[in-house]
Amino acid sequence: MLIAEDLALLLYDDESGKPIAGSPGLDYALGGAVLIELTLLGKVDIAGPGEQVKEGRLKVLDTTPTGDAVLDERLAFLAGKPGSKPKDLMGKLSKKLRDQLLVRLAERGVLEADQGKVLGLFPVTRWPAKDARHEAEVRTGLENVLKLGTQPDERTASLIALLSALNVVPKVVTDAVDKKALKQRAKEIAESDWAASAVRKAVQEMQAAVTASIVVASSAGAAGSS
Repeated sequence: MLIAEDLALLLYDDESGKPIAGSPGLDYALGGAVLIELTLLGKVDIAGPGEQVKEGRLKVLDTTPTGDAVLDERLAFLAGKPGSKPKDLMGKLSKKLRDQLLVRLAERGVLEADQGKVLGLFPVTRWPAKDARHEAEVRTGLENVLKLGTQPDERTASLIALLSALNVVPKVVTDAVDKKALKQRAKEIAESDWAASAVRKAVQEMQAAVTASIVVASSAGAAGSS
């Protein structure tokens, strides 16, 4: 499973098949998960101080295909964007990504594609769980870290950082008594040295992209109402 696939499972309610986070945050988080995965695989990186590429910009290290269609499609896109600000790429990086991941998970029998209509008119697809065993393992890993204080591996820490950026940790770990402490623990992990600085930077770039898109959307809405 990709980190983005694990994240998609966590962000869709098992029974209703509806997302627990809205757009564009959910989509950018999935795009951020792909960027993190490619960083962990040594395919891309975020430049630090004193490098040929400007600090904070995208570095492409290895364009050799990973063998995964979702990752390779995004890697090919990033290969043509060296030196770009990652947050400026998040929109295209996440384009159609959610649908690709959900369809793949349904093809594997993990999710079920439930076709229906809203108000009896507009077609909509829900994605309830069909085989929740893998998701249960992922949730157990999250709970061990967030509730018991165990040390996270990179994949679990990545998920926690992304969930924290979306502010949905209490919606995923639902049986926690102290939600404020849960969110604080997640925030501490997101800001700690759980991974290379470039991976943490990828999470920050996703957050920046979400924040920027919300500002733009709010400005457009205000302009339209004036």
